[in-house]
Amino acid sequence: MRPATGRGIVTTLGEEAVMQDEWTALEHAAAHAIAYRQETGSAETTPVADYAAMLEAFAAPLPEEGDDPVSVIEHLVEAATPGIRAMTGPRFFGWVIGNSHPTGVAADWLASAWGQNVGNVVAAPAASAVEKVAADWLLELLDLPRDSSMGFVTGATVANFVCLAAARSEVLRRAGWDVEADGMFGAPPIDVLIGADAHATVFSGLKYLGLGAKRVRTVETDAAGRMLAGDFERVLRGCAGPVIAIAQAGQINTGACDPFAEIAPLARAAGAWLHVDGAFGLWAQAAPGRKHLTAGVELADSWATDGHKWLQTPYDCGFAIVRDAEAHRRAMAISASYLPPAQDAERDPSAYVPELSRRARGFATWAMIRRLGREGIAELVERNCALATHMGETLGGDDGVALVCPVALNQFMLRFGDSDEATLAVVRQVQEDAVAFIGAALWRGQWVMRVSVSSAATHLADAEVTIAAVRSAWAKVRG
Repeated sequence: MRPATGRGIVTTLGEEAVMQDEWTALEHAAAHAIAYRQETGSAETTPVADYAAMLEAFAAPLPEEGDDPVSVIEHLVEAATPGIRAMTGPRFFGWVIGNSHPTGVAADWLASAWGQNVGNVVAAPAASAVEKVAADWLLELLDLPRDSSMGFVTGATVANFVCLAAARSEVLRRAGWDVEADGMFGAPPIDVLIGADAHATVFSGLKYLGLGAKRVRTVETDAAGRMLAGDFERVLRGCAGPVIAIAQAGQINTGACDPFAEIAPLARAAGAWLHVDGAFGLWAQAAPGRKHLTAGVELADSWATDGHKWLQTPYDCGFAIVRDAEAHRRAMAISASYLPPAQDAERDPSAYVPELSRRARGFATWAMIRRLGREGIAELVERNCALATHMGETLGGDDGVALVCPVALNQFMLRFGDSDEATLAVVRQVQEDAVAFIGAALWRGQWVMRVSVSSAATHLADAEVTIAAVRSAWAKVRG
């Protein structure tokens, strides 16, 4: 075969044909993705196959030879589609999950195609620069201290871990201990204060850091899961050494936020580091009509939040934000002779995250902020919260249905027939009918239907359809 050239590289026609198949596979994938999003957005029901069916669809012996790329993509789409939960649809309320906005997906496709490993500035100058700009925008949107540092991580779970690592570093440094050099063996014990209704992922971070999930000092909470400032002060007074306090913006079941304006001054006066798990609730800061719910949150020392929730970026995307940038870098920075250091005003992206190799999450973040703008993000948060209030109060007024707590943000809980059995039966029926997806949770020892409204795709019409679907399910359960 005669050689063909392109950009100074000699190839054969056979190799060109192979590469053409790869480009065709990309085109097929894009076409299938677009079709899926269009169909899901307008579907009346979105049933999904279970794990066993999906395992059967994919199970096969290890391939001995490679398949052609178009066949691989077509087989993947055919096998996987029946088991794809419609998280991007307008009536997904199972967990606090954004709808992976098409603009963010498009930017994320480019990030994958560009194949950037955001390990350092020299390796990925564009990805590094866009993170700096996106970080500045986020600090302004969330109205947090503008000189705070930020790491682009997988989500709030790792963001909590990163922020708590910075907290551990700083409170031990003040006590004369270098935890990065000497570890935890022999270190001064750290008291960790946490609300009784904290999210499970915070305890994961404590485990990872050797602080222990069971060694916490628990602060009492009110009926909506907010820490009681008086009890926070009482528990804080009982601490003698280094202290890390963990608050939250957006309790996962109720959406309630801790009283930051009351507890932050107490923490600061005691020399404690105050961290805020704000996976979704921190975004109340971006909505003028909801900002009062997080009053005083800017007084904390670190904050964790997600992009793949209310910013609607594709998974995975979260932000670890730390007031003390030096403590942040001390806890996370990676150095080696083969890694070029950042120069002058350059921001080294690997100095703020636990990963050296990672995808370029800043592109989708930048794209979504450009796409929505300050006003669009505020409108989205306000709309989701208003819809949650409408749905919760409407259904809570039905016979035999109780709204468990007043709707504080975008989360609400319903109980049917004042019965665990009836409540779980309604949840199962809603899932079986597949008009909407809603899950269950335990709250104060009782099962509830828990509804999370956090998608840009959700509008009033979707809320009304969901109200009708829940009413239909309740009618079926009652017989």
